[in-house]
Parts: sequence; C-alpha cells; structure tokens
Amino acid sequence: MSGDVCGVSDGMDYQILQAVCDEDTLSSSSVGMSDLSDEILLCILRHIPVCDLLLNVANVCQKLNTLCHDKTLLTHVSLSEDYWADDALVRRILKQLANHVQSLSLNGCYWLSGSTMEHIARCRGVTHLDVTGCRITSLRLSRLLSSLAFLKSLAFDVAPGFNSAQLSSEAVDALSRLSELRQMLLTPSYGVVPCCAQLRKLMLQFDIPDVTKEGVGVCCQLMVGQSSVPHYKQLEEFTARLAPGEVNQTLLLLYLAVFSVNVPKHLRVFLVSIPGPNPAPWPAAPSVAQSLGERGDLVALQLPRSWLDSASLKQALEGNSPKHLSFSRCPALWPQVFQSLLNSGVRDATQLGLKKVPRVGLQNYKPASESSVSGDSTSGLALLLAGCLFLETFELIGPGFASTLPRLEPCTRASVEPRGMCAWARGIGDAHLAVLEALPQLRRLTLAGLPGVLRGTGLVQLAKQCRDLRVLSLANLGSLKTMNYTAALLDTLKQCTQLQELRLEQPYLNANASFFEALSCCSRLQRVCLISRCGTFDPSATETFMERCCHVVMCHMFMGGTLVMCRTLQKALLDRFSAERPALSVVIYPLQHEDLPSVIRDIPLTLLDRITLFQSHVAQPPHLSPL
Repeated sequence: MSGDVCGVSDGMDYQILQAVCDEDTLSSSSVGMSDLSDEILLCILRHIPVCDLLLNVANVCQKLNTLCHDKTLLTHVSLSEDYWADDALVRRILKQLANHVQSLSLNGCYWLSGSTMEHIARCRGVTHLDVTGCRITSLRLSRLLSSLAFLKSLAFDVAPGFNSAQLSSEAVDALSRLSELRQMLLTPSYGVVPCCAQLRKLMLQFDIPDVTKEGVGVCCQLMVGQSSVPHYKQLEEFTARLAPGEVNQTLLLLYLAVFSVNVPKHLRVFLVSIPGPNPAPWPAAPSVAQSLGERGDLVALQLPRSWLDSASLKQALEGNSPKHLSFSRCPALWPQVFQSLLNSGVRDATQLGLKKVPRVGLQNYKPASESSVSGDSTSGLALLLAGCLFLETFELIGPGFASTLPRLEPCTRASVEPRGMCAWARGIGDAHLAVLEALPQLRRLTLAGLPGVLRGTGLVQLAKQCRDLRVLSLANLGSLKTMNYTAALLDTLKQCTQLQELRLEQPYLNANASFFEALSCCSRLQRVCLISRCGTFDPSATETFMERCCHVVMCHMFMGGTLVMCRTLQKALLDRFSAERPALSVVIYPLQHEDLPSVIRDIPLTLLDRITLFQSHVAQPPHLSPL
C-alpha cells in the first residue's frame, strides 16, 4: 500500500477487501471487513509495512486506527527494506513508535542521514537494536546508548574513524549490560567488545580490505597485551565470518587470543569461517576443541580445514552430540569424523548434523554415460524435476566459473574442492533449460558458466511457465566471444513480469534500446546489475527504463564506455530520480578502469551482497540466528 489512503468508514469494506480478496471471493461474500474480528484484522495488518500501517491505514477509520497501534504490531519493527521511506517519514514513524517498540531493525538503511539515526533515542524501551549498514559514528552511538537503558542486543558497523574512547560513561554502562553483540568490522578495531563484560553471544563479520582507496596497505596495530583485549567470561556462542584478505585473518587471531588462555566455561557454540584453501594457522585450535569436547554439551563446531588434526577432532567429539558440525571442506578429516561417531562414545549420532541443508541431486548420474553423449538427452534432469515440483530455488554452475566482479564469492569457488559446481554442466544446452518449465513454483534461478547454451530458446520456454520468477542470475552462457542468445534473452525478460532482481554477466552484452525496452516489461523490478567487460550501453535508453520501472532502487552497470560517459549518465539518473526514491543507488563505471576496486568498496554492503552471485557463508545451524 502506498500513497495516502483517504478513507471513511462507509467505504472501508470496499477499499480494504479489494486489497486482500480476489474477485470471486468478494462477489460471493456478504461479510465485510468491519465484520471481521479484531484477531483476524490484526493477522491481516501484520503483513503491511509499518510505514503504511501508521501513516496510511490508520487514517481509514477509528477502528483501524486503534488496531494499527496495537502493541502486537509495533513491538517488533523492521524498516530494512522500506526503500521509499525518506528521512522525514522515518522520523515520523520513530516518534509514533517511541512508546511501543522493543525490537527495532534499520539494517541496511544506508540512505538515511546520521541525524535521523539519532531519533532512535526516542524509543527508550528498545531491547534489541540493529543499525548495521547505517551511518553510525562512535559519538552518535554513544548518544544512542546513553538513552537506551534496557538494551540487551546490538548490531552495528565498526567503520573507519571509530574510537571507543569517545563513548560516554553512560554508554559504557549500557554496553556492560549487553548479552548479544553483532559487529561488522570495516576497519581494524575491537569495536565495543571490551566494554561488553556480560556478553553471551558474539557474532563478528570481517570485511576489511588489505589496501585503502589511496593504495596504502592496512595493518592491525592492536596490542594483544593491552587492557582492551576482550575476555568473554560469560560467552556461550562465538561466530566469526571473514571476507578474503590477510588483514581479516590477522584481526581474527587477535580476537581469538584470549581463547588460548582460557575457554569460557559456558561456551557451547564455536563457528569460524575463513575463505580460501590456506587460512592463517591458529595453534590453539586443537586445545580449544578438546576443551569444548570435555564438557560433553557442545552444540555447534565449525573450524577451517587446517586448524584441526584427527586426534583433537576425536577428543572434541567424545561424548558429544552437537547439533551442528561442519567439516565439509576438510576431506582429509572425514574418515576420522565417521570413526569418531562409531567408536568414540558419541551418545546420540542421530542428532548429529554432518552437513548443511542437503541439495537435491542425481547421485548416480555418470557424465560419461550413453545418455549424456548426445548432448540433447534431458531424461536425467527431467527425472530429478519430476520429484521436485515445488522447488523454488534452482542453481546450476559450470566448473571453473568465477565472476568478473568477485567480492566474497571466489574464495569458495576457487578452493581445492569445487563445491557447488557440476561437471555435467558443461553439457547443459537449451533443451535442458526448457525442462525447467516443469517447476511452476520456481522463484530464484541461477545459471552460470554453461557453454552449451547456444540460442537460449530454453530460457524463453521456462519463463513462459515459471510465471512467478522473482530472482534471475545469468552469467557466461554460451560462447564468451559473442553473445548468441540476445534475442531469446529479450523474449525471456518480456515474460518475467514478477521479476524483482536481475543480475546479468556476459562479456559482450549490448544494453541498447531493445534490451531496455524488454527489461521495462519487468514492472516490479527493484535491483538490476549488468556486468560486461566488452559491453556497450545506451544512456538515453537507460534513463527511459528508469522512468518506466519506478520501483528500481539499485541500478549498477559495470561495462565498457568512457569514464566521462559513465559519470554523466550516473549523475543524470541520480539528479532525476533521487528525490522520489530515497534509497536509490546508481553506480555506472567502466569495468576496466583502474579505480574500480575503490568504487566497489564504496557501494553499500547490503547492495553489494545483492550484486555478487554467491557468497561465502558460515553454515548456520537451524536454531542459531544467522550472521
């Protein structure tokens, strides 16, 4: 619901029923919205974004006004994806939420000003606050914490320039009462961890580049012996996820130093994800694993491949039945894992999860079999899909594929074990893609590194049947020397009327008027990313597309062209559409320009996550909050 809802009670039934009921139900029912119980109405209102709820729906009539301010709707509030909420609107919302909200998330609201963030201080009853990706300086954080006396959980970014010495005594007192902290580290720092003496759950994400935008190397000038070293005395869960880079690994070891001296007696979850095949060694890993195992109540364990040997793994598993255990990238330890399960006293092996949520596949498929020689046989894929009619996400990646714009992606794809890649994918052709039309519930489709896709006709066929496709990622299909499926791509886009995200990576993409005209048929599109080293684009057609697709808040194009041409179009789009789209992010840049790495680092991280085709994730146990 958007825009003002001018309502009076006489028209309430028609106005709201039209939004929640289809025509057949409405024509055969004599029950109006006003006849529904408050409980049913609250269930309906729960699906409306809080901004529309308080500023629009609440104005329809007195009854809805009362319900819209019910505490069940305003206790847990997220503004994370309300891209049309500008500073003025968010300030109005925070004022109305002040006496109700307990859990507030503005995760990824990168477009809001720092002064708007300070209005969070109105919500004095907040116990859980997430401002990751927002403009939070150390001084602004200090003022916020001083006003939030009941805060128990905090998530924020530690950005360059952060200085914990600027925190007031009231802020430090508030931090000392935190039980849960999530820090995104964008610069070498302990953040606020040394102030959080009562932490039970600590989640860290490291995303620090090895080189600054000025080309200066980054180093971790932190002394382990200083009083700022965290102690984790009450810690129960520790999770760390790293982006590639030596700085991130060095900083992680500083955070882990205290575990070498003392393992918290309540620690039950220890998850560390380091990308790449050769993570920096941590000599204390075996002793920590042994210490965790001796207590007999380990819940989750995940460590890099080089941090454990078979003996320490055996000791960690003795007498334990962890709900989450990940050694999926440590093939040398697999025999020891199973041997420990069988012979080392694991109390209940049925409760042990040895891997992530399983991917569906044809385990007995042989690429060299007769059926695969012809290249046209789709029997194996059809057999798979026949048993997965409700499949919503399908991903097919050819061996050796790596994005031209990697961030967190290539560290897993280029590792020793090619996880997620299918050797059979080399033989995938148009006929195979056409078989995907048997998935009517398909929502997310990823196809990458498939040289056998010649004309792309299968894309058109599946798009006609998979009418509810929301996310489409296509990369390096067919020949890389020429784009041979352009016509089919345009027809496919015209069918994808429900598409919200498009990522297209092809060396010779021609984003001309015909392309953007087809893309304009995706009227619900919110995010689009085009990557083409030798590609071209039409500035006028790009601007027309942005005008037609009024929901687009991310337009990123990394292609050919001159720097002046790219900057001119970027400025034109921002000047024209920023006022009506507060969260608009436009990045248009020559892919081969020398300043591209620094440009990528300047893109809001939440949007960059949308750009990358894949990410390196900590495998989260179902019962644990995702990092």
